[in-house]
Amino acid sequence: MHAPETEQPAREKAVFLDRDGVLNQEMGDYVWRPEDFVVLEGVPDSLARLKAAGYRLIVVTNQAGIAKGLYTARDVQACHDKLQQACHNAIDAFYFASGHPSVSESLLRKPDSLMLEKALARFNIDPTQSWIVGDRLRDLAAGATVGVRGILVGEGEEPRPELYASDLRAATSIILGSRNT
Repeated sequence: MHAPETEQPAREKAVFLDRDGVLNQEMGDYVWRPEDFVVLEGVPDSLARLKAAGYRLIVVTNQAGIAKGLYTARDVQACHDKLQQACHNAIDAFYFASGHPSVSESLLRKPDSLMLEKALARFNIDPTQSWIVGDRLRDLAAGATVGVRGILVGEGEEPRPELYASDLRAATSIILGSRNT
């Protein structure tokens, strides 16, 4: 007699999101005070569209100011609470890397991929059905390490890869228009 085969749970798809410059206004310096944390236009609607399409929404952000003693994890959480409120609690998880190379080593910090690896395991995410949206090439490098496609957004100095969008709204249209979603 054969043992019954156990069915594997369906793997989920996700959009990993860098924070500063993608979800909120980039200030050119650290953004850690809720009163300075400005959610970009179109972000709540974009997240709602992605959520309706079945994507997990996961923020992955470097927060080196913690290691430098400029602010605390509690300050970061206050900004994330403001973001969740503005986006009707659409975000499934927040991961942040508090290290900085001048202070400590961390595999969490992008371009390393440990934040993404943790989320992939926690939510049983299929990287081939997932995306990362960031405003720096290091964001896309973290995604590439684990097999997640990337879209660069913004008007920064970074060289533009093949997949580029002006903002999260445009990136959302690319994601929802792709055949592999």
